[in-house]
Amino acid sequence: MNNANLTMLCDFYELTMSNGYFKNGFYKKNTYFDVFFRSIPDGGGFAIAAGLEQIVDYIRNLHFTQEDIEFLRSKNMFDEGFLEYLRGFRFTGDMYAVPEGTPVFPNEPIITIKAPAIEAQLIETYLLLAINHQSLVATKANRIVRAAQGRTVLEFGSRRAQGADAAVIGARAAFIGGCAGTACTLTDEVYGVPAGGTMAHSWVQMFDTEYEAFKTYCELYPHNTILLVDTYNTLKSGVPNAIRAFKEVLLPQGICDFGIRLDSGDISYLSKMARKMLDEAGLTKCKIVASNSLDEYIIRDLLMQGAKIDTFGVGERLITSRSSPVFGGVYKLAAVENDKGEIIPKIKVSENTAKITNPHFKKLYRYYDRESGKALADEICLWDETVDTSEPHVIFDPDAEWKTKTLTDFTARELQVPVFKNGRCVYALPTLKEIQAYCAQQVESLWDEVKRFENPHTYYVDLSKRLWTVKKQLLEETKNIK
Repeated sequence: MNNANLTMLCDFYELTMSNGYFKNGFYKKNTYFDVFFRSIPDGGGFAIAAGLEQIVDYIRNLHFTQEDIEFLRSKNMFDEGFLEYLRGFRFTGDMYAVPEGTPVFPNEPIITIKAPAIEAQLIETYLLLAINHQSLVATKANRIVRAAQGRTVLEFGSRRAQGADAAVIGARAAFIGGCAGTACTLTDEVYGVPAGGTMAHSWVQMFDTEYEAFKTYCELYPHNTILLVDTYNTLKSGVPNAIRAFKEVLLPQGICDFGIRLDSGDISYLSKMARKMLDEAGLTKCKIVASNSLDEYIIRDLLMQGAKIDTFGVGERLITSRSSPVFGGVYKLAAVENDKGEIIPKIKVSENTAKITNPHFKKLYRYYDRESGKALADEICLWDETVDTSEPHVIFDPDAEWKTKTLTDFTARELQVPVFKNGRCVYALPTLKEIQAYCAQQVESLWDEVKRFENPHTYYVDLSKRLWTVKKQLLEETKNIK
């Protein structure tokens, strides 16, 4: 999955625009682009940023092969000088990004690119697909993990994922969001996400009796035994046969770490009855795993009903984020440099006010209450603005001055970190376990009201007064454009 040359994985218009930039000399201009999203999946209170590691690998390997150039020449659309330029193409710009696992909110710059026009344009497609896919899955996984209230959640979605890469990378994103492991073996091999599993119904059906299937499995995998008990009749045969196999094969070896899996029927009722049967048999440490089209709402309801479940295996509704399958990240020009090196802000205007962009080269601050450590607000500022935490800080609300927020006794953190400088990677990529731990810590810093599944409290994000003034001026200027 790593070290692949995906330079040609771009929308074709990136190449036609780049050819035009080359012919017009714009390829020498430094440009500033932002990656951001407009709405949170599932109507949630926040999203989880993910996908940066793959973007770093992609940018490191950017180059056009001779075969790529010959293919483009065959289109009879591209200037020979442009094709020659592509022979030596590499990324020479700067990239700033929010670390993976960070809770993020609409319109905040997750990634900012400062690079010559062609370089910035050509990387758009991959940046968006990496951020959109992994942020979507990580966000969904985090919702499901929070619904499980401390119980283990495993990602079981490979067979329903939308392609091989979606299965492997999706399992990685699910781990960032808080899943403890995956059913996808390749994700374990490539990214170290612990892979595991139980058995399929076909294993049970292969034997003459259910008990024989269970006994054989216990003998083969005594330290990794989870028996699927719903092939025939969960309570009449499945659980009793599992109890018998555990007692005859595992307990004599002193093994008490085993479990059963429920994959159909009324999971709440069956788990409670199975728990009673297991406890009465003295198997109080036996775990109960549940699967079968689960999501955060079903898990929440199961627990509200008193279901006796220790582990949830979640498949298609996680790996595809079925209830809200599009993240909606976009890549928009925010500024260009003129011949004097001055940064000239740019804005996109729309009759749909949600699609009006925030101009200029920006930075993103998050403010925390010093005593509780909870996140109070985010502020999008101009690139050269600094915040003095020793003084009260006013977050200006241009739409309603009565909502102006004054912060005292707070700390501030710039969310974006330098990733590339002059084409060289300057960011030490954390391990996946470090990203997962960071994500959990950052989500914990959010107020519970922001983490509600329905009607969450809207987290406070606004523009600095200086940035709002720039935006307002540009909006006024666009009124006179013909």
